Amino acid sequence: MRLELYQIDAFTSLVFCGSPAAVVPLEDPVTGSIHGGLAPYWAQRLNKTRLSALQASHRGGVRDCRVAAGRGFVAGNAVQYLEGIISL
Repeated sequence: MRLELYQIDAFTSLVFCGSPAAVVPLEDPVTGSIHGGLAPYWAQRLNKTRLSALQASHRGGVRDCRVAAGRGFVAGNAVQYLEGIISL
């Protein structure tokens, strides 16, 4: 049995957006956009500007977060899965 061990100094999140009956579990592996919003919140509560965050999902991961001027910045590994153009 393999056990993942993470050193997290700030917060853990779990994002789930599947159907209520769990027919289509659409769990996001690691959500950078939510961590960008959570980082300023936890930075203020914990009196920190740099945070480590764990997304505790099946395919989860760790994000390094930084807060400057009230904005959250997120760093970590990523995989590009889509490319496109948006016209307004």
